[in-house]
Amino acid sequence: MMSVSRRTFLKTGAAAVAGLTIAPSSILGKSFGHVSPSDKLNIMAVGIGGMGATDIGKMDSQNLIALADVDWSYAKPIFDKYPNAKRYKDYRKMYEEMGKSADAVVVATADHTHAIIAADAITLGKNVYVEKPLTHSIYEARLLKNLAKKYGVVTQMGNWGSSGEGTRKVIQWVQRGEIGEVRKVEAFTDRPIWPQGLQRPEKVDKVPKTLDWDLFIGPAKFRPYNSIYHPWNWRGWWDFGTGALGDMACHILHAAFVALKLGYPSKLQGSSTSLLTDCAPSAQSIKYTFPTRENLPKLALPECEVYWYDGGIKPERPLNMPNGKELNVDGGGVIMYGTKDTLVYGCYGHSPYLLSGREPEYIPGNHEIKDSEHQMDFVRACKESPENRVPTYSDFSEACDLTEMVDIGVLAVRLQSLNKVLEWDGQNMKFLNIAPNETMRIMKVDGFSVHNGHPTFNKTFTEPFNALEFANELVKHNYREGWKLPEMPR
Repeated sequence: MMSVSRRTFLKTGAAAVAGLTIAPSSILGKSFGHVSPSDKLNIMAVGIGGMGATDIGKMDSQNLIALADVDWSYAKPIFDKYPNAKRYKDYRKMYEEMGKSADAVVVATADHTHAIIAADAITLGKNVYVEKPLTHSIYEARLLKNLAKKYGVVTQMGNWGSSGEGTRKVIQWVQRGEIGEVRKVEAFTDRPIWPQGLQRPEKVDKVPKTLDWDLFIGPAKFRPYNSIYHPWNWRGWWDFGTGALGDMACHILHAAFVALKLGYPSKLQGSSTSLLTDCAPSAQSIKYTFPTRENLPKLALPECEVYWYDGGIKPERPLNMPNGKELNVDGGGVIMYGTKDTLVYGCYGHSPYLLSGREPEYIPGNHEIKDSEHQMDFVRACKESPENRVPTYSDFSEACDLTEMVDIGVLAVRLQSLNKVLEWDGQNMKFLNIAPNETMRIMKVDGFSVHNGHPTFNKTFTEPFNALEFANELVKHNYREGWKLPEMPR
């Protein structure tokens, strides 16, 4: 158990809110009202050794007042770079001691702790910038969306390509009808670039003195430390990450998701290389089916199939694709097949073009920024009054829905042994065709070996377990004792 309870620091936050009408902003922080553009935000950050270092580096024109990381060796270069920021291992203690002075929180921890750290910040009235994917489960994404709306805070997901001109071009071209109706989209990434397809290690390593392993585990089920999990490689382990799909789909599919107003899929199919209990597979594919949506002024939105590939698998090259032209741009790509034309773009929405060779007009909007300004656009929005605020380009009202699409894709892969097309009720966050008594198994050990030139297939599986219970736990995680999300707003 941790030394600081959520109740303790939330009580601190509640006291701050209660005193808002009589206490000046210099005491409470400025997150509840307008901040002059010439003022600097007071920012706290959680998870600073990886992408967090990039994010706060983009915001270091502001006041970085406190930094938290569970691994002080991994975080040391960042601590040293910002010596005036107070240092913590437990974000809850940081919130308790520094929360009243802060305007915003940057969250860049492992996927499985994004939701609780962000949710606790939002309930304290803090603006939040959260790395992708926003959450580790579908319920968590829905919760963050509703909390952000309830508390009226500024939000931004760290899929920085959403702020770029390429993404705006894709959305504008598609919604203007330049490629016609779209019934098929294919997307891929060249990830993973970390180990996947692994069996759970039996070896228990000594926990480094600089790492608080219990804090890293957070709300997940406890497991002994092994150096294969941390740092960075946690992405491939189901308890901590979401594999290549979670790592890259928020970058790659954002433009298509917004342009086509995809919303919730109704059907899902997942397949992969050998699927083990604890680790994401080496390669996978997912087919989403999105039902007909309400038409846009210049574009009908019929049923649409979206295909995802990773682990080195790419879609077939479309007709008229120039020979020698690489589909992979900056780590992945998307093909949008329209009835009039085919649109291709790279990861982060980069370099969109039509296979016909036409170059449609792009009409700049009132809020034009570069994807390199994604983090500072969050800062800009934090300083604007709620009445006049221009939303960020990956505001939670949109980013949480995109994250749900990513999270349900993970479930399609993890439930593939049911050998069926999964039917999904997105509004109510439940599967429609998994029977209460249905069971499934997952491979624990892939014991393939070759003896004297003869292959031996010796796979070990779990005992049959209840599929619906397993699916429901994936939709809404059962947190470890001592960790609890805020209640879902009504």
